[in-house]
Amino acid sequence: MVKSASAKTPSSFESAISELESIVQEMENGALSLEQSLAAYERGTVLLRHSQDILNKAEQSIRVVEGAANPDTLQP
Repeated sequence: MVKSASAKTPSSFESAISELESIVQEMENGALSLEQSLAAYERGTVLLRHSQDILNKAEQSIRVVEGAANPDTLQP
């Protein structure tokens, strides 16, 4: 069953993606009521934003590591 949109964010990227995949499957199944579909959409949006934030932070970390490993590529 779909968790409410206000449910806490998952502790990891993998768990967020897993829950998002589950929501997509439930919605594609077509067995959800309108209210459940709206709640699933809202929760999916929260999970998507959370996952994107995690990916953005990982990308920033990679850039820092790459910059530290190759200081000549750093731009002013």
